[in-house]
This record gives sequence, structure tokens and C-alpha cells, in this order.
Amino acid sequence: MRVRLLVWGAAWGAAMVAGGALAAPRGFTVEDMVNLERVGSPVLSPDAAHVVYTVRSTDMAKNRGHTELWMIDLRAPTAAPQRLTRADASSSDPAWSPAGDAIYYLSNSQVWRVPAAGGVASKVTDLPLDVDSFRLSPQGDRLAFSMAVYRDCADLACTVKRVDAKSKEKASGRVYDRLFVRHWDTWSDLRNNVLYSAPLDASGKVSAVPVSLSGTLDGDVPSKPFGDADEYHFSPDGKTVVFAARIAGKSEAWSTNFDIYSVPAAGGAPRNLSAENPAWDTKPTYSPDGRTLAYLAMTRPGFEADRFHFVLLDVATGKKRPLAADWDRSPADFRWSPDGKSLLANADDVGQHRLFSIDAQSGKVTPLTDKGYVGAFDVAGNTIVISQASLNSDAQLFKRSTVAADGALTQLTHVNAQALADVKFGEFEQFSFKGAKGDTVYGHVMKPWNAAPGAKYPVAFLVHGGPQGSFGNSWSYRWNPQVYAGAGYATVFIDFHGSTGYGQKFTDAISGDWGGAPLEDLKKGLAAAAAKYSWLDTGNACALGASYGGYMMNWIEGNWSNGFKCIVNHDGVFDNRSMYFATEELWFNEWENGGSYFSAPQKHEKFNPVNFVTKWKTPMLVIHGEKDFRIPLSQGLGTFTALQRQGIESKLLVFPDENHWVLKPANSVLWHHTVIDWLDHNLKPAAK
Repeated sequence: MRVRLLVWGAAWGAAMVAGGALAAPRGFTVEDMVNLERVGSPVLSPDAAHVVYTVRSTDMAKNRGHTELWMIDLRAPTAAPQRLTRADASSSDPAWSPAGDAIYYLSNSQVWRVPAAGGVASKVTDLPLDVDSFRLSPQGDRLAFSMAVYRDCADLACTVKRVDAKSKEKASGRVYDRLFVRHWDTWSDLRNNVLYSAPLDASGKVSAVPVSLSGTLDGDVPSKPFGDADEYHFSPDGKTVVFAARIAGKSEAWSTNFDIYSVPAAGGAPRNLSAENPAWDTKPTYSPDGRTLAYLAMTRPGFEADRFHFVLLDVATGKKRPLAADWDRSPADFRWSPDGKSLLANADDVGQHRLFSIDAQSGKVTPLTDKGYVGAFDVAGNTIVISQASLNSDAQLFKRSTVAADGALTQLTHVNAQALADVKFGEFEQFSFKGAKGDTVYGHVMKPWNAAPGAKYPVAFLVHGGPQGSFGNSWSYRWNPQVYAGAGYATVFIDFHGSTGYGQKFTDAISGDWGGAPLEDLKKGLAAAAAKYSWLDTGNACALGASYGGYMMNWIEGNWSNGFKCIVNHDGVFDNRSMYFATEELWFNEWENGGSYFSAPQKHEKFNPVNFVTKWKTPMLVIHGEKDFRIPLSQGLGTFTALQRQGIESKLLVFPDENHWVLKPANSVLWHHTVIDWLDHNLKPAAK
């Protein structure tokens, strides 16, 4: 399929068709969603004159994504963006040189460099192993980067030789003596992510044998499965690297104890800077003057959804102090302001994901954005560039000034304007109601794209996963309400007890109570929405969810039996007992159920869906990925077996090549059409 071109300028211009007429409006489809170009993280040049960002397009013929780097001249915002990287190889993770004359990036698992003014890219690394992430020193004379190696090897050649030898072995068995044996979607090959450092010569290329910075530690830097370069940084003088790591040992599968380490950039012994905290410490970042190290920390060991808070460490004295300790939000990412007087951070906040400024002295928190979801962002000089999305817009880049009192945003990108010119999105609204425990609970509703006055519409009732997550004012490529709105469905989604962005007490409430307050919130939320919005036909509804949302689908089957005409369960927990013994990250199950199964079996059984399986009666579509090691395939097979054996109408969709998510474009199309067909079959029988 031809890749859609980037279109800039007013979106209405792209709506024109042959003959000068506007195209007739239509609903948003899964094909639209899968083929959208995706704007990624912005990175500002040191002088804030340019911003580089990624754009991911979809190649349906090859059934995969393709990413390129683009640049905008912020001094001439109406000028067309410039493509920096060649179209025949994906490129990602851009970083500016200190002088602002070149951009470093990852491509084909090595680091490359391209002149900012345009020209031929050159290789920075030419290593025998894949480079997974990297950072350039502030002086531009050294590179820190990560590779997967056998830690007992003395050099990279040893790892290469061992990998090659294993690929030629006829026996396929693996031997393990500790967890993790598999993680997320990958069986362990006994290699670790190790952080390295190497100097760069005058031409900007690695000029010496890399030196290990973290290899003496039994752990992964960055962490698996989703750690990246945000887990390590150079000091402003380039002489030190700080990183986060969890010591593995035999307890890795039930430990969340990450610590902050400091090591000379040229090599040496790592020094633990946060040994006193047995919980999670991560994302260490120096202030611009190098005098203060900021990082995020949790306080409760074993709880991955505890509130992250800021800790500031005085580099000279080692003294630490919390910052904004009373701010009841959990930052996801942060940056120092260029003057070092504040930190910028994004966090969930009452159904939004906003950008905030936190004064580095007083801890005063000031919101910088209002509605929508601020994902990636960067700051340089007096300029902030953010990636912001909402329920009716994919992520686009916006610019604002750090000194502007009104906080006005200027849109920089209009990617997909042509592709979506004739699409009419469903209108949405946030609402609140009194939920479990008398607490105020929030949710959203969305109309079908073609909603007419006085009409009622069948409902897709979406339940988010996590469970410590949020279905708020954001854009998703996996659970997007606009796909259902485009198919003629109204949608309702509730941020039940356990959701993030409403204070840590609210988030904590779900632990040990998976089937209690959250189910009450869902019931009351659907009833409140029905009472407020007359266009919702809640008597003709289907419930859908994945992960914890999939667990809730199984729980609803046995505990809200008259609530829905059909259910869609993606990668949901069926049996808490077998789940505990087959999943990988045990700390999650142990925290959520009040201990290990050995110490608290009754707590694991209290809200176990399998114990209510004889009450099931609602038709269910079960979907599972064979490479899902978080909630293994046996959970989905158990669900389907229980349905089939009891004669309950059901279908099973299995993806042999997908993990906890559905990522391949063709699989996403199949997933959505199978789900929409299931809804149509149960909620629109006359139309079928």
C-alpha cells in the first residue's frame, strides 16, 4: 500500500476532491487507524531553533511499521518539514550534537550521524552486537550505549562466538536455575543488557574498545522489557554516568528494588546512591549546573503502581530531600528547565495526562496544559515542544513558550490531515458520579459519528487494563473508542477505583479488591451514564476489556450476569491460582493479592473468576496471544473451555505471533473486524 504523504497547512484544504466539492463525511475505521502516520518524540536543538521528531508509517505489504526522522525550523514555522533519514531503513531515538550541527540516531541496530543541514549519514558505531539504546555526552566526545551480552564474557567477541555456537546446536533445550526464565514475550537467552561507554574521535565515530559501566552488576541496564535511555544520563561535564538498575539474583521476579548508581564515564566501579530505599528508584537526571541529581522514587517495595515522587540529591554532600511531596500525582517523565529552577513533568490528572512545572526550591506545582494527553516533550531555551493527543485526535506536535503567561499552544504538525479530511469523529464528554465508598468517580461517553437527535445507540462498554491505568482523554492504537463510534456504537468507559490520576489513595483502592469496588463503579457508572445521556441504549450493550479488563470480563460473567448481551475478553485472567504459578512478574500478583499464594491463598481465591464459572451465561469472544507471558495462553484456553463445555455461545481468536498486545498491522485489522462483527451479531441482529 502506498505510504500517505505528510500534509501541512489547514486540514480543510485537504478535504477538497475532484470537482471542488467536499467529500461526504464518514466514520473512522480500523483501516484508517492502522494506516495513520504516528508522530513521535520531539527533540529540540540546543538553541531551540529546530525540532527533530519521528514519524512512523505503516507498510501493509510488509506488515510492519517504518520510522523516519523529520525536522522543523521553528524560526520559519510555515516552511515544509525536512526529512533527515533515508526511506529504506527505519530510524529512531534522535539526539542533537552539542553544537547543534548534527543529529545522532539509531538505525539497523547501530548509531548513525547525519548533518543537520542535510547530507549523507555516517556510521558512529560498527559493533558486532546490536546497540539497543544510546546517549551522547554533553561535550559530544563520548557515547554511552547498551548491548545484550553474556556478563561472564571478557569481551564482545566472546558473546558473538557464544551466540553463533548456540545457533548451530542441534539440541534446543534450555537450562535455568532462577527466574526470569521468560519475560513479557521472550524466553531468556541468559544475556543481560549492559551499559557501555566509548570515546568518539574527531569525525564523530567510536574510536576505542567499549568499556563496561554496569557489567559488574547482576542486572539489566536499561531494564527489561521496556527500559530505555531515560534510565541513564551523563553529568553536565561528561565525566560521570548515572543509571538505574535492579540487582537480579534469584529474587528478581518478585522484586521492584531499583537503585540509582553512579560510575565514571570512562569506566570504574558503580556506586549505589539510593541503597537506603528498598523500593523503586529510577530516571536519574542532573541539573544543568551539575550540582543536583533528580530522580523518581517509590516508597513501598513490591508495588509497581506506587506513587513516584521526586527526590533531589545534592551531589557535593549526598543530602537528599523530597520535592513536591504533597503533590498527589505520579510523574511519568520529567526534564530540568534550562535554568535549573524547575522541572517539567507529565502525569495522569483526572482523565487527562497533563504537563506540569514544579519549582525546584518550593515544590510549587503549576499546570502548563489543560485537556488532552501530553506524551513526549522537550525543552530548550524558552521553548517547550510537546506531543499531545486526545480522544478525537492522534498525537501532533505543539509549541509554547516557557515565559508565556497564557500558555497558548501553537500547532506544528498536521500529519494525517489529508487521510482524515472526510472523517467525522464521535463527540465525547467527561462525566462524574458517586461510585463505591461514596467517592466521586469519573468516566467518558462518546457518541457514534453519525448520531442523530432523539436516536438511541447500542453501547460498547470499555474496561481498561492495568489495573492501575486510565481510559481518559487520549488516543490509542489498541483500544480506540473512535473505531467503535465509526461502526455506529456509543461507548462508555469508567475510571474505576484503582485508576491513576485521582490521587494515590484512589489508585491503592483496587489492591486486594479486584472484584469489589471496581465492579460497583462499573455498575454505577453505566447507570449514571444512562440516566444522563438519553442516546445510550444500555439495555443493548456489550462489555469489552483486556488484561485486567479481560479479568473483569470473566468476573462480570459470574457476578453481573444480566448486565450485557455479549462480552469480549482479550488476554484476561481466568484462574488466579494458575495465573500466579505461570506468570513472570510475581511482584504484581503478590502485591495485588496480599502476598504469595503460599502465604495468602484465600486472598488469591476471593476474587477468582474460576470459582464463579457455573454462573456464566453471556456469549463471549475470547482473544489471546500465544507470546503473552504476562497472562499466559492457558488463561484464555481455560476461559474458552469453560464456555464451550457449558454450551455458552463463544468464539476463540488466537494470535501465534502476538504478545499481551496486538502489534502487527494485519493482525490489528483482523482483531477489530472480529470484535466489531461479534458486537454486530449480538447487538444488531436485524442489520445482519
